[in-house]
Amino acid sequence: MYQNLPNLVLGFHGCHKDVFANVIQRGGALKASDNAYDWLGNGIYFWEQNYARAYEWAQQRNGKENAAVIGAVIDLGHCLNLTDSAASDILRMGYSLLKLHCEQAGKELPRNRSSKQSKDILLRDLDCAVIQQIHDYLRQRGGREYDSVRGIFTEGDPPYPGAAFQERTHVQLCICNPNCIKGYFAPLEPNDQFVIP
Repeated sequence: MYQNLPNLVLGFHGCHKDVFANVIQRGGALKASDNAYDWLGNGIYFWEQNYARAYEWAQQRNGKENAAVIGAVIDLGHCLNLTDSAASDILRMGYSLLKLHCEQAGKELPRNRSSKQSKDILLRDLDCAVIQQIHDYLRQRGGREYDSVRGIFTEGDPPYPGAAFQERTHVQLCICNPNCIKGYFAPLEPNDQFVIP
C-alpha cells in the first residue's frame, strides 16, 4: 500500500566526461547496468541527493580529468524501498525462490564478496540475484513490477574513533523503469555570494 514514494528526488550519476557530453549536450540517455554484482539489481544507478559521492566515484573510476556527474530529477514510482522494514519479507521471498531455482539447476547460490581494494562488500552477486529474482517473479506472475529500488549502504571508515557511522554511507537508487527519470541536468557550482537554501 505504501510502496509508491510520492516525492521527486535528485539523483547524481558519476560518469566519464564523454557520457556526460552525450547525455547533457547531445540529448542521449544513461544506459542500464546489468552486472551480476550490481548492488540493487539491474538498472540505472544514482546516488540520492549526494553529488559529492557521485563525483568521488567518478574520479576513482575515470581519473580527475575525466570525471563528471549527471544530475537527474527522479520519480521513484512503485519502489522496492529497502529502507522500509516491510521490504525484508520481500527479500526473504526472493532469496527462497532463488535458492530453490539454484537447487533445481544444481548450481551454487551466488555470494557477496569484498574486493581487493576495500574491506567493504562491493561485489554483491547474491543481493543482485535476489532482487532480479523478485523482478522475474513479478514479471512471470503479471504482478506490478517495481520501477525502482532504493537502499542505504554503509561504506568506508568511521569518521571518528568509536563511531557507529561510516564516512561513505549513502542512499543508492537503481532505476528499472527509465520513465522514472523526468530529466537530466548539469549540476551547478554554488554562488559564493549567497547562502544555499
